[in-house]
Amino acid sequence: MRYLDPKNDLIFKRVFGEHPKITISFLNALLPLVPGQEILEIEYMQTELIPESPAILKNSIVDVMCRDSLGRQFIVEMQMFWTDAFINRVLFNATKVFYRQLLKGVDYVALMPVYALSIVNENFEKETQDWYHHYQMKHQKDTTKTLDALHLIFVELPKFTSKNPIDKKLTVLWLRYLSEMDKLLSMNNENFPLPPEILEAIELTKESNYTPEQLLAYDKYLDGIRTQEMYRKDAEARGEARGEARGKAIGELIGEERGKAKGEAIGEARGLEKLKATARKLKELGILTNEQIAMISGLPISEVENL
Repeated sequence: MRYLDPKNDLIFKRVFGEHPKITISFLNALLPLVPGQEILEIEYMQTELIPESPAILKNSIVDVMCRDSLGRQFIVEMQMFWTDAFINRVLFNATKVFYRQLLKGVDYVALMPVYALSIVNENFEKETQDWYHHYQMKHQKDTTKTLDALHLIFVELPKFTSKNPIDKKLTVLWLRYLSEMDKLLSMNNENFPLPPEILEAIELTKESNYTPEQLLAYDKYLDGIRTQEMYRKDAEARGEARGEARGKAIGELIGEERGKAKGEAIGEARGLEKLKATARKLKELGILTNEQIAMISGLPISEVENL
């Protein structure tokens, strides 16, 4: 049995954008929700965030968007590549969703939090091995004081590893579903049957559940990802080559200027010694005064007097 990659756009949207119980389990496992505030039910919302104000001109489309029974809203995105602009895009979408509550007559005090969960198939925080990043507005001095309005959560999928091959934590199971399907399947046995939501998600990744047209779209998406990765690597290689060439040219120019300056300094020192030798001979003749020798040699009168 062949299983398709759930990170593929077609599969990801089908699994998490059409099956509420699966999405509830996934969100409860990965979101920083306090005990007693878990998601119980959701309704799906339109994924195209069309601006409702002339001041906001950009449209954007997210993978999955839903709201729970408390009114909290959740944005879920699967991102194959990281760019520096992506975090701003996530913030823009989250604030747009938050502000749109006012357009529906909600008072400020009743505004509900927005959670933006981004699964990133690339490492972007190079300084740490942590793969889970939760951003929230906090007081700069008293970090216990927070604003609950916006939560940005980024998961660096390639960093995720679980040394325990039978780790039963729901967070681990869902991340294995996305990145380690073989390990997940090996865990499903009589001693530890996988949760029903996980099993349903696995079933939805089976190739046999898709039409030839859908499989063609699946392959086109993968081909597009490979092409984009190839172009990016080529661009990085060209950038490195240009940087190396530029560094070499700057190094050669600096070396040339330093050599020139050193040569001039050496020449100037040698010329000064010649002037001093000439002035010294004139003094030995005893014909000219020190002032006259200084005028002829160009040396300061104090230099001539000390010869």
